[in-house]
Amino acid sequence: MVFLQGIFVGANKELNSTSYSTETGLLVYGAGRTLAVWNPTDASNRILGTLKGHTAEVTCVRWLNSKTLLSGSEDHTVKVWSYNPDEEADDIIQRFKLTKELNQHTGSLITLETLPGIFATGAADGQICLFSGLELAGKFTVNANFYPLALSLLKLNDGYILFVGGTNKKLYVYSFGLENDEIINLEQKYALEGHEDWIKTITVKQESEGEYLIATGSQDRHIRLWKLNLDDKIDDSDKDTTKLRLLSNKQYKFEVGSTRCSISFDTILMGHEDWISTLVWHPTQLTLLSSSADTSVIIWEPDTISGVWVARTRLGELSIKGASTATGASGGFWSAQWIFGAGSQFILTHGKTGSWRLWKSSESTDSFEQLAAVTGATRAVTDLSWSQNGEYLLTTSLDQTTRLFAQSTTGKQWHEFARPQIHGYDMVSVASMHGAKFVSAGDEKIIRVFEEPKSVALMLERLCDVHESNVEVMPQSASLPVLGLSNKAETDESQMETNGDDDEENGPADENGQSFDILNEVTAVPLEDHLQRHTLWPEVEKLYGHGYEITTLAVSPDQKLVASACRSNSVAHSVIRIFQTSNWQPLAPLNAGHELTITRLKFSPDSKYLLSVSRDRQLSVWVREEGLEFRLLKLQKKAHTRILWDCAWLPQTVTKTKFFTASRDKTVKLWKIIDSDLEIVSSVKLADSVTAIAVLDRDDDGKVILAAGLDNGSISIFRVDPETGDFSLQEELINSITPALRVSRLSFRPSINGTLIELAAASDDTTTRIYSVETN
Repeated sequence: MVFLQGIFVGANKELNSTSYSTETGLLVYGAGRTLAVWNPTDASNRILGTLKGHTAEVTCVRWLNSKTLLSGSEDHTVKVWSYNPDEEADDIIQRFKLTKELNQHTGSLITLETLPGIFATGAADGQICLFSGLELAGKFTVNANFYPLALSLLKLNDGYILFVGGTNKKLYVYSFGLENDEIINLEQKYALEGHEDWIKTITVKQESEGEYLIATGSQDRHIRLWKLNLDDKIDDSDKDTTKLRLLSNKQYKFEVGSTRCSISFDTILMGHEDWISTLVWHPTQLTLLSSSADTSVIIWEPDTISGVWVARTRLGELSIKGASTATGASGGFWSAQWIFGAGSQFILTHGKTGSWRLWKSSESTDSFEQLAAVTGATRAVTDLSWSQNGEYLLTTSLDQTTRLFAQSTTGKQWHEFARPQIHGYDMVSVASMHGAKFVSAGDEKIIRVFEEPKSVALMLERLCDVHESNVEVMPQSASLPVLGLSNKAETDESQMETNGDDDEENGPADENGQSFDILNEVTAVPLEDHLQRHTLWPEVEKLYGHGYEITTLAVSPDQKLVASACRSNSVAHSVIRIFQTSNWQPLAPLNAGHELTITRLKFSPDSKYLLSVSRDRQLSVWVREEGLEFRLLKLQKKAHTRILWDCAWLPQTVTKTKFFTASRDKTVKLWKIIDSDLEIVSSVKLADSVTAIAVLDRDDDGKVILAAGLDNGSISIFRVDPETGDFSLQEELINSITPALRVSRLSFRPSINGTLIELAAASDDTTTRIYSVETN
């Protein structure tokens, strides 16, 4: 059996891609092309799984009711998911079923709004579609070159009002009826002016019988409140021509069926310094929550005496103009949720990094405590590497981060405990080393070497029982200059200098040298504020030599060498560069004759051999001579019929001369070194291109445990007889726990105890997953 222990994935940078259901207690958010499911009020603080169905990024999500979930995507479709909480299943994801696909749009979905039994969608094709039940009831466009960004529905006695905001300054008011599941009498009543930029969010609150407040948020940084009155709540004094009327208080009157309506501007709320992203009304009180691209959340309420709306509570951060996430900025808040239950209230937001922020307080107070929330990458995860003793996992992603995941001592849950590198280039490769170091490479020609700071080491020791032997000689912490790419080490001396010199070049990330003190006070899973500001690792070395962007890295098991390769379309650049870790000096480059990019490098467990596989369908094996010199043992032409993506050596408890290769031709081959030649022992055919493989570092009753990840996200585990080469399928992971896209890397956790087998998987679907595997 295989169980999902942990999954990490960030939220999409979309305004409408999150939705919470009070009945189910589940928050669903867009995560790449999948939907991540999370219970934010559960103390375990873990993502429960992901829903697969869309073929492009998810842009909007809404619960229609407690048993129906809707999601829209850049693939132009709306997916309908049924949820059965009573269904017996191994995991909660199996209780969701994709039941229907709606294809009424020809552009990316932008916004989605629901009422019981009816919902509306807006897309980049300019169309607004109205659905009754799950069937199209009508569609229309506001006008040419207008794209709907925000919708809000209101049910009246015998009709509906639809508010539309988008790519101009106007708030559009529509009315319509519903008869036999068809839209009737659809009419634009007014186009209300007031905002000075695009309207991004709309929400409606019923004050009392016949009285409503409509809140609209715009890119002009302001929130406008509009009053909607019905029937006898309408002020008809404007009919008296002798009275002076203000233009701003003009009532716009119309009818919806037999209901008289009047809408007028009420007030404007100013307090944010950037675009308004989300507005949420309190379910029972006249209180409004707003989130903004200025990285703040404000709770507004009218003063009890004057009635003037004031900011009661402000959460988040001060906006830092021009700062990156590594120097203290979150990139703004993209959406917000306000959750109530069991006497507590929770405010949730997510920003540019994809990570969630979570604040909690009792419903009777506004004293909020920030708690840890789920985190993860927002773009494809490209590589992963366990620490040498398996105590933590490093991952790299195209979202320009290197992240560290570890298991907390309380609850044994996996969490992100550090973000060692926040870079200016997309990250493509990482390899851990002894002594709490690692090497990484982004989409650039430089390899960077990092060393763990004392602040992170002591935190991991307290919270994860991870012990390092060289803590005393570690630098205190690290910071990233505002205009730099290299993390600077911070020592006691440098902190004193920083405290004495308020030089802007140091940037806000260092917080005047306080990172060590701040992390020293962390007693639980670190917050997003800690991760993005205070857990950087100092860069200790740069390695040069490649002419193009790095594609793969490998560290020899004896820790003496680092090997690397780069993009190439010629023999001249298809070289392997070797660096000594003792002084970081390069050795003579190795050129076996590859003609295209080397996709993977792997040292044998005894560090004697170096294996390379390439896009040119060739593999090469180098043997290490006396000292640090290498000799080409064999260049195997046409090793596969398509690109070779990955390779892995068998554990040396079984043999020292056999290895696997994986290819786009859908096969995994077992090879054996015989003197100066290579021989295929056996091969196995899989259902799709094999993009990643991993081998357990120990044998299982004489058999080798092999994991294979495919281009479609499937993962299979085999038991392989190292002598006969017989592949026996041990387990094919169920669809609900596998990635939705290409598996980019697999790696078994180095043995910590003799029974538990753990497998980490990185995927193009932006997820990092950790599985526990039970073998027969």
